[in-house]
Amino acid sequence: MSEAIKGLEPKLLWKYFAEISLIPRGSKNEKAISAYVMGVAKRLGLEAKQDKFMNVVVKIPATKGMESAPSVCLQGHLDMVPEKNKEKIHDFTKDPIELVRKDNFLMANGTTLGADNGVAVATNLAIMEERSIQHGPLELLFTVDEETGLTGANNLKPGFLSSKTLINLDSEEEGSLFVGCSGGRNTIGTWKLIQETAPRGTVAVKVTVKGLKGGHSGLEIDKGRGNSIKIINRVLIALETVGARLSSIEGGNKSNAIPREAEAVVFLPKNNFKKAARIVAQWNETIKAELSSVEPDLQIMCEQSEMKKGKVIKKTLQSSLYRTISALPHGVLKMSADIKELVETSTNIAIISMDKKVIELITSQRSSVESETLEALQTMASLFTLGGASAKHTEGYPGWKPNMNSAILAVAKSSYKNLYGKEPLVKAIHAGLECGIIGEKYPGMDMISYGPTLEGVHSPDEKIHIDTVDKFWKFTLEILRTVK
Repeated sequence: MSEAIKGLEPKLLWKYFAEISLIPRGSKNEKAISAYVMGVAKRLGLEAKQDKFMNVVVKIPATKGMESAPSVCLQGHLDMVPEKNKEKIHDFTKDPIELVRKDNFLMANGTTLGADNGVAVATNLAIMEERSIQHGPLELLFTVDEETGLTGANNLKPGFLSSKTLINLDSEEEGSLFVGCSGGRNTIGTWKLIQETAPRGTVAVKVTVKGLKGGHSGLEIDKGRGNSIKIINRVLIALETVGARLSSIEGGNKSNAIPREAEAVVFLPKNNFKKAARIVAQWNETIKAELSSVEPDLQIMCEQSEMKKGKVIKKTLQSSLYRTISALPHGVLKMSADIKELVETSTNIAIISMDKKVIELITSQRSSVESETLEALQTMASLFTLGGASAKHTEGYPGWKPNMNSAILAVAKSSYKNLYGKEPLVKAIHAGLECGIIGEKYPGMDMISYGPTLEGVHSPDEKIHIDTVDKFWKFTLEILRTVK
């Protein structure tokens, strides 16, 4: 047993959380974790099936006296976001997550923790083993690839589930019940790469932005956090004044995360290095001052590279790229007029990369209003086109419209009040949940979503508030006991 979970309650849930932390399960690498769930079901003598996409559903018969209760599906996703600090040596295809406990927080050592959505996986595994729970018929659904393609939910087939009620365990704020979510799509801009030999008499200089918090591009988009791509672009534009020519640029690595780090290599006249260093130092101070309350660890730096010669992109392309990034919005586009403090529409500049043929910039747009999603997509595509890039949109995922007359919502509200003496908050979330897709696949499905409190998901700062896990567990059991 990991020392980090020693003494934590509920023991069975934490035991399974530690066990699945040993299994690499980054998105699109869920074969081992899916097989593990099937193995646990087999060991416990439970009926389970796995589809060709590696989604798993486990059926648990009703406990005595609750056979007539409606079937309930508890759902979470098997995959996690494989994100690490740049200096951390970690192979997400084979290395376990190193759990670290500090006061009331459980986190990982330099990587994402995987509580999103490992808490749901561990909860369902614990329910499979804990035979003292009172409940009607249960279906425990484990889906794959939620984080990068929603592949599992998108490929659920008719008949895979029989429940008409679904509890999604993929929200991150204890004491809140979520009844709606945003839909989202990506807009990708692509420039054809045109290069030439770096001018004579120039030296290569690497510019780096690091130390940002990053985080979920929906849940943290309103926190005012820095975007490494936007920041490095401001610095690169300033370096044009000393003749800097762009050789390479990269930043971000997940379309659903605010980018934390970015780096670029530029060639500039040898005699201008000191001027360039002063410009970078000035921008370091300027942007640290802008973001002082939210990004205390931000660092912008430059250093001469050992590269003696190389290629730079064509000057007109460099200008088009810089000006397009400058023009592209990042952050909240609109707050909801109906639900207090809910972000209604947003956009995130997520990933920039280069290969031998193209420069690609991936952005993501979210909204709980379909027409606003389309407007945001149009805005981004228009700016890409004006900047000389080709633009395309991904298919995306649907939103989930709130149903305030939901039967499972009523049960959940009364269960929470019975346990904790107060009403839970009822909210919608500015993030994609599988509920939107599952609701499309199984029309009429009555759904809610909730979970313990998590922070910094999709980043190495991810942590779980330990004390909220026991409350979450007891709440879940109370709902299952109360559903009639």
